[in-house]
Amino acid sequence: MNTTALILSIAACLCGGVTAACGMWLRVERARRTRRRNAAYGRRESKALMEAQPSDVKRMGLRYAESLTRRLYAGTTQPLVPSVRSGRVQDTRAGKWYKAHAKAAGCTKEISVAAYCEARVRLFAIGGLAGALVGTVLSTELGIVLGVACACIAGSMPRRSVVAASKERTASAQRYLSEMLEVVALGLRSGLTFDRSFALYGSHFDNVFSRACTKAYRSWALGLVTREEALRELADSFECDQLKRIVDSVVRSLRFGSALTDILEEAAAQSRAAYRTALEERVAKAPVKMMLPTGTLILPAMLLLVMGPILLELAGGF
Repeated sequence: MNTTALILSIAACLCGGVTAACGMWLRVERARRTRRRNAAYGRRESKALMEAQPSDVKRMGLRYAESLTRRLYAGTTQPLVPSVRSGRVQDTRAGKWYKAHAKAAGCTKEISVAAYCEARVRLFAIGGLAGALVGTVLSTELGIVLGVACACIAGSMPRRSVVAASKERTASAQRYLSEMLEVVALGLRSGLTFDRSFALYGSHFDNVFSRACTKAYRSWALGLVTREEALRELADSFECDQLKRIVDSVVRSLRFGSALTDILEEAAAQSRAAYRTALEERVAKAPVKMMLPTGTLILPAMLLLVMGPILLELAGGF
């Protein structure tokens, strides 16, 4: 009886995993078709938040939090978290963490602190309920285990999405920083002003970093903020120390009227060398990271394949 229950539990988990994988694949395929259709008609996605994510799976937590932000603002849904209803969500632990990391993830305007905390609680409850219902079909113990596991996974999805968005934006800044500096330096050598050279990069390149540069340029071109404030805001929105140092140098050069072309070209060379060093470091760490799956998955299978027949012969002899 215990063996039958175990087999049924494993079969149920496999069926649930296959169903979840199929649903995820359909969602990803639909998002790809939408982006392909937008590209065919020459349209960009309207939200930079969605473009900053490396995959559709990792952006699901932010998608739900963004939709919850609109619904909470419009009043079409009522908050379940007491701190959100009382307006004290800014002082909670989750609220403080989100405020500290939202700017680096590029979602300060799309997702509010209240929506982020509300999304965590709702996903925690939905995941726990779904896991408990699936597991209770077979046994009460399995329902408790699956409920707790699914609740923890679903509840941590917004946090993991914010961290993934922050890492993706940082990687984009490190990769395209030297490109931006070279374009601006080339514009300055051609007789253009810094503002026009900076706008030239955003209008001819399409990536997360170039869109952030275009947004910063428009903010000071329209007179919403000063150029220095826009550049420092751009540097603060990426967790890239090199970008912050370059912005400080550019601000000082523009303020005192010193030569800027040589500074940008030297910074571009340093940025390119730093990015190459980071890539070489990641490649060097790859064999070390492969030791864990090799030791836990491949090595036992090889030992069973080699030693299995010998052990069977020894067991048959006794």
